[in-house]
Amino acid sequence: MLQVNYIRENREKVLERLSVRNFKQPELVAQIISIDEERRQTQTSLDNISAEANAAAKQIGELMRSGKKDEAEAIKAQTSTHKENIKTLTEKLNDLETNQHNLVVQLPNLPHHLVKTGATPEENEVVLTHGEPAQLPIEAKPHWELAAKYDIIDFELGVKITGAGFPVYKGKGARLQRALINFFLDHATAAGYKEMQVPHMVNAASGFGTGQLPDKEGQMYHSTVDDLYLIPTAEVPVTNLYRDVILKEEELPIKNTAYTPCFRREAGSYGAHVRGLNRLHQFDKVEVVQIAHPDQSYEILEGMSAYVQSLLQELGLHYRVLRLCGGDMGFTAAMTYDMEVWSAAQQRWLEVSSVSNFETYQSNRLKLRFKGKEGKTQLAHTLNGSALALPRIVASILENYQTENGIVIPEVLRKYTGFDIID
Repeated sequence: MLQVNYIRENREKVLERLSVRNFKQPELVAQIISIDEERRQTQTSLDNISAEANAAAKQIGELMRSGKKDEAEAIKAQTSTHKENIKTLTEKLNDLETNQHNLVVQLPNLPHHLVKTGATPEENEVVLTHGEPAQLPIEAKPHWELAAKYDIIDFELGVKITGAGFPVYKGKGARLQRALINFFLDHATAAGYKEMQVPHMVNAASGFGTGQLPDKEGQMYHSTVDDLYLIPTAEVPVTNLYRDVILKEEELPIKNTAYTPCFRREAGSYGAHVRGLNRLHQFDKVEVVQIAHPDQSYEILEGMSAYVQSLLQELGLHYRVLRLCGGDMGFTAAMTYDMEVWSAAQQRWLEVSSVSNFETYQSNRLKLRFKGKEGKTQLAHTLNGSALALPRIVASILENYQTENGIVIPEVLRKYTGFDIID
């Protein structure tokens, strides 16, 4: 959530950065500033009347104690409207603050100056490409056919139990899934991230804190009886560990990682590109989250991008890194790098990770602050990334490591799987 004082003091810059996103409601900025002006005037009036009321009450008390009852009653009569005026102004102030809040939460984060203007994924910037496409057999198959051939993932069984988008992993497929989770967690620990186990359901305050609510409400599974939400990513509970917390500057950066299942309704998703593991309602993911000093957050973002790339390199996958354009970035992000792995069987790129810096957008909602060495309290920066999301990594391994004799397991995973090939 943007800070209102920043919007007021940097109106033109805010509008310019929102245009990078192709934001369709720039008039919200004028409305927010107008309401803020009225809110500040109302607050001043309320403060003045409250001060007058307090002074009068003190004066009346002194007169009564000195026996000057008539003078006290005269002052009381003159100030009889103070209580009603304070009530009226308080109600008006509350209404203005609510209206302002409801408008501010509709504004997305402002893109970093390196983020380019754009509206579609085709306008994203390719930062680098690593490796070469796998050389596959002539009769190479997409992962959903491989899953059926080797009986390692059953999509139809998941449909029977729950519905589309809830696959069942079987045998070596389940062990490959577990191997990847352990591989990712072990590497995160070695990179200095503290492993956390967190709830898989969160309350509305947590969803609001990281920006899923109200923006993505329709994409989250909601348990209405208890008013709880199934998490779309571990980012939500892990970042909310620090909601309403004031950290010490020397504690920064804080680095946490967590494995969780993730749940997304993916409303409106259809077509060939969502087949198999390409897009699911339930999937596993290892997330890395950092709480950082504002002066260090973009250096940390580059480090997190490099860390995710190191995982892809160890798995021997051909990938590229994109810096997302303004219109393709998530609502809460100031800058995002996407990592995409090339699927030689599908002949297209598959997104396997997003690494984002949210600057103070989340921390303002979370009231996540730190106290500097000079004693000043300020908002921290938050960052997170997938390290990694499993479905498309599994799909990429199945497709890119297929041979005529079976699917070869990347060497770095073999100590986790206990087998070298799926045949």
